[in-house]
Amino acid sequence: MSVNPTFVDEDASSGSGEDATMLDGHNKRQSITPSSGCRKRSRKATGDAIVDAMLEIAAASKMRATEIMKNEDRFSISKCIKVLDEMQGVDQRLYFLALDLFENPNARETFTALKVNDRTISFGFSIRELLALAFLYGLVLLMLEAKNVIDLLAAMDDVDLELDEMELVAAAAGYYYYNSITKQPRRSESPSGTRFLNEVLTGEDDVCRDMFRMDKHVFHKLSDTLRQKGMLRDTPGVMIEEQLAIFLNIVGHNERNRVIQERFQHSGETISRHFNNVLKAIKSLSREFLQPPPLSTPPEILRSNRFYPYFQDCIGVIDGMHLPAHVPAKDQSRFRNKKGVLSQNVLAACTFDLQFIFIYPGWEGSVTDSRVLRAVLDDPDQNFPQIPEGKYYLVDWGYSNTEGFIAPFQGIRYHIQEYRGAHLLPRNAKELFNHRHSSLRNAIQKSFEVLKTRFPILRVAPQYAFHIQRDIVIAACVLHNLIRREERNDWLFAVAEGSTVEDLPDFDDQPDLLSPIQEETVYSLRESIATEMWNDFISKWAEW
Repeated sequence: MSVNPTFVDEDASSGSGEDATMLDGHNKRQSITPSSGCRKRSRKATGDAIVDAMLEIAAASKMRATEIMKNEDRFSISKCIKVLDEMQGVDQRLYFLALDLFENPNARETFTALKVNDRTISFGFSIRELLALAFLYGLVLLMLEAKNVIDLLAAMDDVDLELDEMELVAAAAGYYYYNSITKQPRRSESPSGTRFLNEVLTGEDDVCRDMFRMDKHVFHKLSDTLRQKGMLRDTPGVMIEEQLAIFLNIVGHNERNRVIQERFQHSGETISRHFNNVLKAIKSLSREFLQPPPLSTPPEILRSNRFYPYFQDCIGVIDGMHLPAHVPAKDQSRFRNKKGVLSQNVLAACTFDLQFIFIYPGWEGSVTDSRVLRAVLDDPDQNFPQIPEGKYYLVDWGYSNTEGFIAPFQGIRYHIQEYRGAHLLPRNAKELFNHRHSSLRNAIQKSFEVLKTRFPILRVAPQYAFHIQRDIVIAACVLHNLIRREERNDWLFAVAEGSTVEDLPDFDDQPDLLSPIQEETVYSLRESIATEMWNDFISKWAEW
C-alpha cells in the first residue's frame, strides 16, 4: 500500500523540544532543574495538545481508508469476473468455483495480480490461462509433481517468456492439472474411500454383509474394540473404520491390491500398510476370542437323545484343515499333500456351537493330522487348552484313540453319507457309535465351511509371504468367533446349522501306534459308550 508523502513529513516533524534536548545535549539537560512553572501546564494547553493528537489520528485514518478503497477498487469482484470472462475454454464447473473464491479479498488480489503478457505458448493455452488455472485449483501440492513440466517450459527456446520463478511454477502446475483432468480418466469417478465406507454402512444390510462379511453392528463393535484397546489408531487420511474395511474387503473377496486402491482411493503402499496393521491387531485378539470350552455338558448334546448321556463328557471336536499355500520352490516338496496340491495343514479345535477353541496353522501339507496334534501336545508353548480329567474331544480315524481323544472304530463305515438310504440302518453297536460320532463331529466341518465361505481368500493360495498366510488363518478364526458371539442370527451360521457338511473319507491318514496299555484303557471307554448306546437303541427303538 502506498503512503501519502505529506502525511509522512508532518508525522516526522511532530517531535517535542524535549526530545531534541535529550538527543543533542542530554548531559546539559541533567544539570538543569525544571522550574515548577514548566512542570505544571495549564489546563488549556493540555486540552490543545489532546485535540492536535486526535486530529493527526483522524487524518491518518482517513488517508488509510482512501488507500484501502483504491485497492478494493483494483481487486473488486467485478474486475476479477471480467478477467475470468476474457479467458477461453473455462468450463462451467471451474467458472462457478472461481466465483466462490472471489468472495475472499486475498484471493481476488492474488488472481488479479497474475498479470503477464497474454502470449500463447505451444500447448495451446495462454500464460494467463495457465496461471489462473493454477491459482483457482490451488495446486500447491501438484507443483512438486510438475517438475518435469517446469523443466520442459524452461528448455523451450522458441518461446520468449519473461516470468519469475513462482509464475513459472504456477504455469507448469496449471498445465499439468488441466491436462490430467481433460485427457485422463479421473479416479474420483469411483467413490472415495470415505464415501464408499459411508455408502456401505448407511445402505442396505445385505450390502454390508456382502462387502464386509458381517452385519453393521458387528463391524462397529469390532472398530470400537480396536480403538478402545489401542490396537489401531486413526491416521490423518484413514480412520480405523476405513482401515478395517480395507482388510475385510481383501480377505472377504480375495481382492488384489490394485482393486482396493481404486475402491478406497489410496496408494498401494497405504493399502498394504493398513492391511498388515489390521491383521496384526486382529491376531492379537486371539487370546480373548479363542477360549477353552466350558466344562459342563454342551447344550447341543444335552438337548439330544441321540447324544446324551453317551457323549456327556465330550467338550469339542478336533480335525485338520488343508488350505492352499503359496511357498517358494525350494519348500514345495514339503508342502505338497497326498493329493499333489501345495497346502498348509491347519489343526483346529471347535465347540459344538461352531466356535473355534484352538487354531494352529502353518504345518506342511505333507504332514499327517496325528503328527501335528502330537507335536502340539508335546510343546507347552503352543498353549493347547488342558483337557480336564474324564473329558475328551472327538477326532476322526486319522488320529489315535488315546486319553482325551475318542476316535471312531476302524474298518467300520463311518461318514454320514454311508448311512443314507432306507436299508442302511446301523446293524450293530459299532456302526451306531460311528454314525452318531460322525454326526456330532460334523460341527467342525460346518465351522470350516462357514469360515471358508465368509473369507474366500482361504480357498486360494494368496500371494503373500507364508507367515502372512498363516496369520490370515488366525485372524479369520478370531473374526469367525466374534461374529458368532455378536450375531446369533448371522446368515452363514444359520445355513450351516440347518444342513450337514459332507465329510469325505480320508483313508491315507494313519493314526499313531499306541502301547498295549494305552490301547486297553481308551478302547474300553469307547466300547462302554457303544454298548450302552446300542442297548438303548434296541430296547427303545430310539432315533438312530
